[in-house]
Amino acid sequence: MCALCGVLGADDHWTSAVSRPGVYTRNEDRVSRRREAAKRLKIANAVLQTRRLDLREWQGGTYILSNATGGTRVFQSLAHMWPEAEAMVSSGFDPLDAGFLQKIEEIAS
Repeated sequence: MCALCGVLGADDHWTSAVSRPGVYTRNEDRVSRRREAAKRLKIANAVLQTRRLDLREWQGGTYILSNATGGTRVFQSLAHMWPEAEAMVSSGFDPLDAGFLQKIEEIAS
């Protein structure tokens, strides 16, 4: 499949849920969905920056992950972020690593 077909054929991720009968979501309208997406992006970048990675949103539904050397990965939802981040970092991305947890605690405080 070509890259363009992958972008055009993607389904929405559950975190971008649209309000409808019988389904709870805080995303009542387009503005609240964009606000929530911006919050998720900010949190993801705080974590990714511990490994010199940067995440940007493209066209409201695709993500671009970049490293300090200019390498990039394009993917459809935040569910794909961790495998892509791990592939871009030579030392891997262990969420239980003591050093990593310490950096996250510093960010949170």
